[in-house]
Amino acid sequence: MLMGILGGTPAWVWGLLALLVALGLSQTVPRRVTARRATILPAVMVALSASGVLATFGARPIALAAWAAGLGLAIQLGQDAVAPRGARWLAESARFELPGSWLPLGLILAIFCVKYGVGVSLAFTPSLVSQLPFEAAVGLAYGGFSGLFAARAIALRRLAVRT
Repeated sequence: MLMGILGGTPAWVWGLLALLVALGLSQTVPRRVTARRATILPAVMVALSASGVLATFGARPIALAAWAAGLGLAIQLGQDAVAPRGARWLAESARFELPGSWLPLGLILAIFCVKYGVGVSLAFTPSLVSQLPFEAAVGLAYGGFSGLFAARAIALRRLAVRT
């Protein structure tokens, strides 16, 4: 069954996964980035997670509320947990000096796996789309994982403001 699922996955999905892994791996090495660049990936992940909820469930209140709750909770509770340890704001060059981290890769893969899992689940059981627990769990997962990206960006912004 697993081979059937993997074999039935469109080739572009594997290409997307390769790009996402490359993006995540680029985050594992120390680098200097502008504040704008440090917020692009989190903003894209929040937008993609919201579009994933909307594409799957439409504007249904439970899915959107669960997404917003996951996003808000992750931002509120996750800033200290996901703040890049050892990051510095270099005011003279207006850049962050970031240590390498495997966390972004983990979050990227988590979002990909949720999206892939939702697609496979709905392919096998289309009626799941109308089941409230599924709707809430998917919305919460999308919001939570993308919220951790946002929390990381907010933690960096706080660092720049304090310095």
